[in-house]
Order: sequence, then structure tokens, then C-alpha cells
Amino acid sequence: MNREAEVYLFGQVLGTHSFLLKDGFLQPDEYAEISEHYFLPGGETGTAATVLDSLGVSVRMDGTWIGTEVAPILKTFYKDKLVDLSPLRLWGDDPGVMDYVVIAGLTRSPMGRFQQLFSGGKRWWSVPREKDIVGCRAAGIDPFFGGESLLAAEICQRNGIPYVTVDCPHDSPLHIHAAVNVISRECLSLHYAGMAEEDVMERMTETSYGLTVLTRGGDDMLYGRKGETVRRMKPFSVEAKSTLGAGDTFKAGCVYALLHQMSDEETVRFAAACAAVAISRFPLPLHPPRLEEVMALLKGEM
Repeated sequence: MNREAEVYLFGQVLGTHSFLLKDGFLQPDEYAEISEHYFLPGGETGTAATVLDSLGVSVRMDGTWIGTEVAPILKTFYKDKLVDLSPLRLWGDDPGVMDYVVIAGLTRSPMGRFQQLFSGGKRWWSVPREKDIVGCRAAGIDPFFGGESLLAAEICQRNGIPYVTVDCPHDSPLHIHAAVNVISRECLSLHYAGMAEEDVMERMTETSYGLTVLTRGGDDMLYGRKGETVRRMKPFSVEAKSTLGAGDTFKAGCVYALLHQMSDEETVRFAAACAAVAISRFPLPLHPPRLEEVMALLKGEM
């Protein structure tokens, strides 16, 4: 579906095999029954594109090279959606990057070959192009592709396009220039182990004028920016079916809020509501949050 892109996304675009187990998570030497299995678009950027489309936002995305097994599902899935795949490059005869996720309730375990891919010394993702970014009004940039992620941010900064990023430490240029940086528990453990969350927030907000959000699963989120008091917000309470894609959906919600110039409190509430709707169903790509569902949850109607 053709429409001028409002948002540019750069990062991981994968084919995800997801397995929902019937009777609890895998146990050593025990049989596990698969209740549902899907092969659908995934990755941080792929999931964000799916969610933004569902919210009515047109997207252009780039990042991971796509291969012979991944390309067909992407083209079929997005053919009637507001997602422009034209920047994506076909990866020769390679099947493409895939991951495999086993899910049982709130427990999930992702598997893949990313350590091999990143340690191979070869680039398997695109170089951002200014022509793909200029004209968009907001962006989402994942930090995983090193200099290319920085280049996407530089192009955005040069053209006055605000962007959302994730899991960037306080001294990263991506964080310093971001409109929003969403920090997960995994990032806290990796970069700030043993530090109080309030101290992490202080360090993060010292180096950027953007909004920093610490997400902590079912615990209170912390958010704030330079020179302001750190605030807390409880996540929405829903019956969770799968947490796969929750963080990517939160990021997409922040991009939507940025596009619509929401306040910091509105941004965090909207993104949290998007994530809450997302975890209440499976699989997320087939049932992404719709704007009316998110607004209903914000109004307390769900």
C-alpha cells in the first residue's frame, strides 16, 4: 500500500519462528507439546513496523539484509500494509537472518546465530541512505549495527528528524542526541550492574536533553530528562499470553507519541498501553495493537 512514509526505521528485520508450548516451559529430557507455531516477520525493527502500521502510521524500514526464506514472508505480510520495504537488500542465495523463540506463559527463550553473524567480520546489514530518511517526521534507530546506526542518527540530526532508540548507555552518541531512549532491564544489567536505578537515571539525563525511560517488566517505569525530577509510572495490568515483542511495541509507541508531539507523561502512558495490549495476545504480528484498543485501555475501558 503506497503512502509517503511518516517514520523511518533502521535495525533488525528478521523471520521469526515462534513456538507456543501447551504445558509449561521446556524441561530437560521431557517431551513438550507445541500448541502453536508461526513463521512471521520479527526483529526489533520488523515488529515496530508492524505495530506502527496497525496504529495507522506509514513506515519505511531498512536494516538487516533479507534472504531467500525471509524475503517472501516479508513481501507477502506487508503487501497490503503501510510499510515500504524498498530499502531492504536481498542477501544473495542466503536464506536470511532468522531466530527461534520458545514461549510458555511469561517465560520465553530466543535462539539464533547472532554471535556467529556479528563475529564473522562481514557486514550483513544496509548502509542508511539520506534519500530514504529525508521527508520522514520521526525515526526509530536500533543501536546494534555500529557505525551504520550512528550514520542513521547523524542523518536524522542533520535534517531535524527526532528519533527513538533503545538500550544505549549514557555516553553513546545515539543516546546523547535521541529524542527518546528506552532502557531495558537487560541493558541495566549489562552497563550498570549494582547501581541504583535513580543513579542510572541521573547519569543518563546528565548527558542528553531527550527523554530517558527505564522499563522494568511488571515493576514501575522510571522516566525523566535533564534538570527535571525523575518520575515513576506503573505499567498497565493485563492478562499476559506472551511477552514476545513487548519492548519493540513500547518503542513503536514512543515513535508514535513523538510523531504526535505528546508530552513525556503521555508518551510513557501511550507506549505502556501499546505494550500491554501486545502481551495480551499471540502471535503479535497477526494481532498487533490497534489505536482504538490502546485508547480504550488508556481510558480504562478494557
